[in-house]
Amino acid sequence: MKTALSIAGSDSCGGAGIQADIKTMTVNGVYAMSAVTALTAQNTTGVTAIQEATPEFLKQQLDAVFTDIFPDAVKIGMVSSSRLIRIIADRLRFYNAKNIVVDPVMVSTSEAKLMQTEAVSTLARELLPLAAVVTPNIPEAQVLSGLTIESREDMENAAKVIGDKYNCAVLLKGGHSVNDANDLLYSNGGFKWFEGKRIDNPNTHGTGCTLSSAIASNLAKGFGLEESVKRSKEYISGALASMLNLGKGSGPMNHAFDLTGKFV
Repeated sequence: MKTALSIAGSDSCGGAGIQADIKTMTVNGVYAMSAVTALTAQNTTGVTAIQEATPEFLKQQLDAVFTDIFPDAVKIGMVSSSRLIRIIADRLRFYNAKNIVVDPVMVSTSEAKLMQTEAVSTLARELLPLAAVVTPNIPEAQVLSGLTIESREDMENAAKVIGDKYNCAVLLKGGHSVNDANDLLYSNGGFKWFEGKRIDNPNTHGTGCTLSSAIASNLAKGFGLEESVKRSKEYISGALASMLNLGKGSGPMNHAFDLTGKFV
């Protein structure tokens, strides 16, 4: 069985972070493992507290995984500080990790800030050059590229700036007032648009975590990057279309909408 490792924060409400990653990886047919960067007290209405892991404990978690069950892919999500980012980069280089998917989580769906300001530049410098693909949304891509994004052409320009600067593929996610859930993949100097249909579901907590974890799962199983993105978008569309409605805010998706279906 193929394996995937999630390096991310814990979501006590289960809709995002490590919990969403494990659900997504399991339903997408790989064995899921985790290294927790932080504990959060959060629910569908917001994040009320964050307790960061120490660098030494995060290192111990990563060493424990890599020395026993080597992951076929790695997904990196919420990492709030520079010191943890440097530990992750050091361990990934040490073990020559493969199929690394970086989701540059800066702000939660509920608008809670999840990354310290100085950590953004550390993440770009240390982790993006290691990534097979980075999956920013439009606000995150604006930070990483330094460009304003208001159109499809702007998305192409920003993706190219990020990809060329850090020598990685970029999946720039639409949906933030630019288009109807159309995502742009920039890889090997070329662009590919993945057209999507916006699903009228206000419960979108954890969509970024879920998409990046699904991509990592498909890369682990040996699919190419374009096919991995295609399969992952189909999966997340199904999870949203299931119309799960939990909580008082932006609720989670139904990650297990198709336990025995084609995504396994």
